[in-house]
Parts: sequence; C-alpha cells; structure tokens
Amino acid sequence: MIHVVAIITAKPGMREAILKEFHANMPAVHAEQGCIEYGATVDADGFGSSQTKFGPDTFVVVEKWESPEALKAHAAAPHMAAYGAKTKDLLASRVIHILSPT
Repeated sequence: MIHVVAIITAKPGMREAILKEFHANMPAVHAEQGCIEYGATVDADGFGSSQTKFGPDTFVVVEKWESPEALKAHAAAPHMAAYGAKTKDLLASRVIHILSPT
C-alpha cells in the first residue's frame, strides 16, 4: 500500500474554488483501479494550543493506493490533467509526500 499526503495551498481566498473542482473530480478518482482512500481535509476547530493549523488557504489531501502502479496511473489519468489545468492558476504551492507503511 502507498500513502499520499498532499499539502495544497491556494492563492489567498481561492481555497474554496480549488475545493469545488477537487470535489467534482473525486468520483472519477474513487473509480480508479487501486484507489482505497482519496479526500480533502481542512483544519479542525476547537483543539486550542495543541494544534498547529495549516491556515485558511490550505487543505490536505489524504490518499491510499493499493500499489505504486495504481498511484502512477492516477497521476497520469486524463481527469487529473483536466483538474490540474483548471486549478493551476489558483495554486500558491503544492507539496506531495509519498509514504510507505512500516
């Protein structure tokens, strides 16, 4: 299994616009061979000083894939290229961590 944590930071005030496109793309990703989990998360409220927040312009995508091959196919999927084209001008940064369980 492969885990992915993608930290997506939008240009100021553009997070909701990116999330709208992200949610529209989710059914196609969930239908991909090898997709176990794929979803966007934002800072939870109510945890006080024990929490380090990402902030109002950032969301984190949590993914699980059956294999490296499934993740590579996901990255090359036409719907991902379309999503990238729709959101590229709204992004400030994107950091992707690809992890293996121990």
